[in-house]
Amino acid sequence: MANLITMARMALIIPFIFAFLANAPWNMTVALGIFVVASLTDFLDGYVARARGETSALGAALDPLADKLLIAAAFILLVRNGVIMGFGVVAVIIIILRELFVSGMREALGAANQTLPVTMIAKWKTTAQLVAAGLLIAAAPTGIMGESLRPAASAALWIAAMLTLWTGTEYGIRAFKMLGARPS
Repeated sequence: MANLITMARMALIIPFIFAFLANAPWNMTVALGIFVVASLTDFLDGYVARARGETSALGAALDPLADKLLIAAAFILLVRNGVIMGFGVVAVIIIILRELFVSGMREALGAANQTLPVTMIAKWKTTAQLVAAGLLIAAAPTGIMGESLRPAASAALWIAAMLTLWTGTEYGIRAFKMLGARPS
């Protein structure tokens, strides 16, 4: 059940993209609604997995992947339509590069039969990214809050980027130590 919820989050990315790109006055409201539902499934799938004892290697792989895909899609679309611009693009690059870096480190560790467990601050990082993206969608020109929300949404983006940089650095240090400790 938990894996189905995670796959539903991944499947929601497609209608989110179509709603976001629709040339209609309602597009950002619908995109935000889909994004919020998809974001909430991140918390729901973990709860269901723990409550039902359904933790699995597949779920451990799919859950962070679903988060990364949803967040990357949102931030790329927000850059595309100009809601995120200037130095805000740097924050998006930090977020996307960190996610790719940590995924690569996890893959390398997996090949060495080692794991890099998720930390609590990394969970906060994901929440911060989801909140920032949601606020930025709401702050889009046709969003439900409009451009008056943009300064707060931009601040949330930078908070998410700093948490992302922090966790990426922590994971990188831990992964390099683990990979360097194994015999060549």
